[in-house]
Amino acid sequence: MTTSSSTAGTGRQLALILLLFAGSGCAALTYEIVWFQGLQLIIGASAVSLAVLLGAFMGGMFAGSLLLARYIPRAKHPLRVFAALEASIGGCGALLIVVMPLIGRLYTAVDGGGSSSIVLRALASLLLLLPPAMLMGATLPTIARYVEATPAGAARLGLFYAGNLLGAVIGCLSAGFYLLRLFDLASASLVAVFLNIAVASAAFFLARRTPYTPREASDEPGLKARPTSDGGSWACPPEPWRRWKPRGVYVAIALSGFTALGAEVVWTRLLSLLFGATTYTFSMILAVFLTGLGVGSALGAALVRRTPNARTALGWVQIALSFAIAYGAWMTTQMLPYWTVDTSLAPVAALDLQTDLYRALLAMLPGAVLWGLSFPFAVSAVVRPSQQEPRRRTAEFDAGGAVGRVYAANTFGAIAGAVLTPLVLIPLTGTHGAQRMLIVASAVSAGVALLPLVGWSTAESLLTTRRALGFGAMFVLASLMTGAAVAAAAVPHVPAGLVAWGRLLPWYGEPRALYVGEGVNASIAVTEGSNGWRSFHVSGKVEASTEPQDMRLQRLLGHLTALMHEQGPKSVLVVGFGAGITAGALSIHPSVEKVVICELEPLIPRVVSRYFGDANYDVATDLKVRIVYDDARHYMLTAREKFDVITSDPIHPWVKGAATLYTKEYFEHVRSRLNPGGVVTQWVPLYESTEESVRSVIATFLQVFPDGSVWRNDDARGLGYDAVLVGRIDGKPIDVDAWQARLDRPEYRKVRNSLGEVGFETVVDMLATYLGRGRDLGPWLARAEINTDGNLRLQYLAGVAVNNNTGTLIRDSILRYRRFPEDLFRGDPATLSSLRELLQQP
Repeated sequence: MTTSSSTAGTGRQLALILLLFAGSGCAALTYEIVWFQGLQLIIGASAVSLAVLLGAFMGGMFAGSLLLARYIPRAKHPLRVFAALEASIGGCGALLIVVMPLIGRLYTAVDGGGSSSIVLRALASLLLLLPPAMLMGATLPTIARYVEATPAGAARLGLFYAGNLLGAVIGCLSAGFYLLRLFDLASASLVAVFLNIAVASAAFFLARRTPYTPREASDEPGLKARPTSDGGSWACPPEPWRRWKPRGVYVAIALSGFTALGAEVVWTRLLSLLFGATTYTFSMILAVFLTGLGVGSALGAALVRRTPNARTALGWVQIALSFAIAYGAWMTTQMLPYWTVDTSLAPVAALDLQTDLYRALLAMLPGAVLWGLSFPFAVSAVVRPSQQEPRRRTAEFDAGGAVGRVYAANTFGAIAGAVLTPLVLIPLTGTHGAQRMLIVASAVSAGVALLPLVGWSTAESLLTTRRALGFGAMFVLASLMTGAAVAAAAVPHVPAGLVAWGRLLPWYGEPRALYVGEGVNASIAVTEGSNGWRSFHVSGKVEASTEPQDMRLQRLLGHLTALMHEQGPKSVLVVGFGAGITAGALSIHPSVEKVVICELEPLIPRVVSRYFGDANYDVATDLKVRIVYDDARHYMLTAREKFDVITSDPIHPWVKGAATLYTKEYFEHVRSRLNPGGVVTQWVPLYESTEESVRSVIATFLQVFPDGSVWRNDDARGLGYDAVLVGRIDGKPIDVDAWQARLDRPEYRKVRNSLGEVGFETVVDMLATYLGRGRDLGPWLARAEINTDGNLRLQYLAGVAVNNNTGTLIRDSILRYRRFPEDLFRGDPATLSSLRELLQQP
């Protein structure tokens, strides 16, 4: 009798394969993070763009897992095939370093926005991601051919899968916390390429030392209890199992994949509100989830040898997942947000991350372990030979094909969960409704897996069912199904305080919420304090408000932008709607004929704007205003129109993805969208920042606008709060008297009143916010790191500053270099004397 080499494989060989699979997983996760970050710079970071990326990447893995059995003969040594796959993945990784920027430039030249843009995003993603993802998807089915179709073989596959996930955890953490923080996208890609080459070389070497002969159909172990080469045995399953084909297992594992990725999307959104949506938070959450999957898969590998009926075990695991999802929903909304953990007391950001890691483990680990358990049981249930198949079949039994189908089904469900949850379930039903549906889906998955035991009504079949499952087990199953339904109905809504205050909820308490909504891209809230001030919240923080310091900044950002334009702007682009106050300030300038507002989350202009109508002059309903729902960077890359002024007030740089709106390349695109004499202004937060991150923003901006200037905005107590950067194409001096004369015109009455409401009674009052300019700040900026598309350094610098309160120190460090700019201001000597006197004050 011929056997596969796995039968004779030594423990050392299997350990080496496990190590190779870990290296493969590490490289794959590094690629995924790098490629997604690189492609989001091209096609945008909206939920639609992310869905396109996930669909292309996971779709490739789905296709690869299915196509291996069809196109790669079983006669080929699995380790040689695996080595070829890894070498090819490394080649794709190296090639994409060069090709991705080229495709990006081609995409930018072709995409003109509109509905066709989504098709072009999909084409670009498929072109770049499909080939390497297909190769990645084929690796596990390839190794499946190296093991027997026995419980021990399924156990080994589960162990290999766990090793692959362990490597993925290492890749996630090394990329998110080290490689991309200190180096750049190309360097991280090259590390992954090196890993692929090392894994491929080791696999080729191992293949030369390991004989392999594929198993013939006649060698398949029967279903009756009989010993196998590794000492295990297959138990003869009850009659109903022989009547139910493996497609039920595929459906169950597909639903398991759907619930896993759906829950990951929901929990990531809720936990990022609680921890702060930094790039470190997202890396940590993903690492926790992958760790749980790996632990579960390793545990499943140990249990599957002792499980006489793997499909039954798969069903019970799915029932347990219903309660694990409900538990996760309770932890993320009712328990963890109210822990009185003052992370601002931590002397270093690493201690904050430790606290967040503990909380993430508490919420996500139970479910993740159970999802990891599901895969080995599903593999074992499918690779077991069926007595229902005719013995006259002469084709070889291909364990790789069977495992590929399980993997493909799981991946297909995962694609559906990753795409439908953020685009459909959360916008329509909220995170609580999405989790209810996921609980129901898990119960359905359990029902499908256990259907052969409960699906017949004849007396003979019923008797068989009783023998197979037992009255007690049937009662327990019915009770658990009922409990899952109750758990689904009990899933709570997300607290308004979590959306509004995030990590500060225990200290601020539940607010008076006027509105709470969960959109496609973000969760938002509008609250009102006892003093009547209203706040708009996104990502667990205040993004805009009617508090004095925020009103002052928002009006300054609008009016300073317009007044900097010598003739008065006709066309305006506003990046980020917020509460609409900046856009509203620009819209009331008499010269303005067109205002385009680029906003990522559709809920914000439609809903939030009406709560700030008095402050934003009802800008959302102004006929000269057009709102574009798109990622601002993507719009800037693909829009064909130009503007007289552009003002940008995006979300805080520590929020993941926001740093793409502060890169040198982005500012270059902004400059290219300006008409002659154009002006650009950029908001810079000093609060929740470090001096290094503020230096990075200002230095990067000045790389593109070398004559740029900085303008301060302090809070009501005179403490440093935030700032505005101004870049102009012509660089002409500011005529202070001409500005005042413009404001004194009758048609500017509304503008004068708007400025007066925030303390700017005259032009001199507004110009007194001058903080410095590039030529004076050179020494302060000498050690600044430039934020580029290739390194996105800012998101790593700002990500450690979530709890910082050093705005005044940062402002004062800039003030030390401020000089009165004799060549920047001109006007009547008395006017300039007044301005000079104000600027001499701290």
